Amino acid sequence: MTVEHKYGSTTIESEPKKVVTLGLSDQDAVLALGVKPVGSVDWFKEQPYGKWPWAKDKWGSAPPQIVGERDEYNVEKIAALKPDLIIAQYSGMKKEQYDTLSKIAKVVAQPKGHEDYQAPWQDMTKQIGKALGKSAETEKLIAGIDARFKAVRDEHPEWKGRTVTVGEPYEPGKFSAFSPKDPKVIFLTEMGFTTSDRYRAALGKENIADLSFERFDVMEADRTVWLGTPDTEKALKADPLYKKTKVNQEKRDLFLPYDGPDIGAALSFNTVLSIPYAIDQVVPMLEAIK
Repeated sequence: MTVEHKYGSTTIESEPKKVVTLGLSDQDAVLALGVKPVGSVDWFKEQPYGKWPWAKDKWGSAPPQIVGERDEYNVEKIAALKPDLIIAQYSGMKKEQYDTLSKIAKVVAQPKGHEDYQAPWQDMTKQIGKALGKSAETEKLIAGIDARFKAVRDEHPEWKGRTVTVGEPYEPGKFSAFSPKDPKVIFLTEMGFTTSDRYRAALGKENIADLSFERFDVMEADRTVWLGTPDTEKALKADPLYKKTKVNQEKRDLFLPYDGPDIGAALSFNTVLSIPYAIDQVVPMLEAIK
């Protein structure tokens, strides 16, 4: 099987037995296809194999070796696992890292034609399925998710064309806005929402735009979704500038936690495992906004 990617193409001669995932959410698709990665990366030291509810049962008693944090990989640990396949889809892997890791095992880097962290979940899932020799099973998984999104759109035609923005306040006076191609935004657009010209212009080609609270105008939309913690939600709602926004005054904003039920993390992953979980959690919350 030959898989094309950002740094060329990789030919995989036989079914991989020992897989290392270096993308932040790559392990989900691998697990969904019946393979347990032997190595994975931390996401802000969250150890995703042990925390996220949508994948915990699939790991069972065989957690992976942690081989890095985000895009910083421990090459020695990866080599020690003797993998026959390394997957890095939702990642920022550099060419130098790809070349180094290719001396250890076959490497399938990010999908070509997309900025890092902006490839559609379908494309990343297909790349992973092809690399594992499980393309038929992958298509069934994707079709199942597509059917879930279609059911939501059919139940809520009023969401079609409504604008949405997604952000995260990360320190006093500053917040991040996420690209329309970011998984969190894509999740909402697949339910019928869209993004405004102003929002798209503010992001440009960037995956994340870091802005001051003076730019809350960028976040004005029919629905504004914030990710964070109860503390950041409380601080944002208390901010004088935020109190002046229409979306806050008209109660059209929605706060999704990273902790607790892990809804924010489910949107951030946006995988074949996390999407059904996120739909079950988020749809009722959106329905509650009139």
